[in-house]
Amino acid sequence: MNMDLKLRPKSECMYDELSLGEVMLRLDPGEGRIRTAREFRASEGGGEYNVARGLAKCFGLKTAVVTALAKNDVGYLVEELIDAGKVDSQFIVWKDFDGIGRSVRNGLNFTERGFGVRGALGVSDRANTAASQLKVGDVDWEYLFGTLGVRWLHTGGIFAALSETTAEVVIEALKVAKKYGTIVSYDLNYRPSLWSNIGGQAKAQEVNKEIAKYVDVMIGNEEDFTACLGFEIEGNDENLKELDIEGYKRMLDNVAKVYPNFKAIGNTLREVKSATVNDWAAMVWAGGEIYKSRDYKGLEIMDRVGGGDSFASGLIYGLMETQDPQKAVEYGAAHGALAMTTPGDTSMARKAEVEKLMGGGSARVQR
Repeated sequence: MNMDLKLRPKSECMYDELSLGEVMLRLDPGEGRIRTAREFRASEGGGEYNVARGLAKCFGLKTAVVTALAKNDVGYLVEELIDAGKVDSQFIVWKDFDGIGRSVRNGLNFTERGFGVRGALGVSDRANTAASQLKVGDVDWEYLFGTLGVRWLHTGGIFAALSETTAEVVIEALKVAKKYGTIVSYDLNYRPSLWSNIGGQAKAQEVNKEIAKYVDVMIGNEEDFTACLGFEIEGNDENLKELDIEGYKRMLDNVAKVYPNFKAIGNTLREVKSATVNDWAAMVWAGGEIYKSRDYKGLEIMDRVGGGDSFASGLIYGLMETQDPQKAVEYGAAHGALAMTTPGDTSMARKAEVEKLMGGGSARVQR
């Protein structure tokens, strides 16, 4: 099956893809623990940004990010990391820093990878960040989508949950994107901790149900569709040990009836055997059919954070370049698998490596 996404031509767009979301400084203690660390490795990351970086660094597309940073040396470090990731940073909204971060600051994300029976651990320090204070009117979306041109916009539920105003910014951006024919993808990415102080799951559903009206490609896992949109899967046992494909399909058929604007729905499938060994795969619903990737059984993981974002960037690349949901889900699953073999939120893979793995390539040494 080939889809007709009606993508804007490259000739009339400056950017293949634009991401809207927060970019934080990730501080990683390596093999150790946050609470015993004496040094940290710094990198950048953010659920929406990671997609733009994967599309740029791995797949060679021209991408940009809309975010906000406090104007200090931590913000400048994040900007430099974004630039190194080949993502255009010119649309950063810079907020004046008050000297101590009382009114505005940059987000920090302390993340340990986990190993074996010890799960990964993230400790976010992101209250009152510049990105959480973005509000309607801060970004000239007409200029971005109308004058410069963007083929694809990606954002997600992490950014939407940062504050009351960021959810409004998402809807503002999506409305202008749709006006100019830009394809919109959205990763539900439900995080209970982000919603707990602003209305919990009820607020998450209220916000995400409104946002869903403007989305072309919805991304998430089975918990996301339940928590954010209120849909349940029938026929599954705990942790997807025995995935009922037909039960999953029935749920996604129901989702598409409520949101007929969804052209595709992407889902990651993960069974956690330990922090360092997972079974991994992905599915795409399109046109009433399910397209499932090859299974990556016993996938050995170095760092699982960002695997879903790399799935999203591979899926988006596959849909943009081939409009074939089977090829797209294979790109997504392979890219996500490779991203989890390296440290950090973002992918270190190359397109050729992704395509080799899609084709059944092995981990034999290359000389």
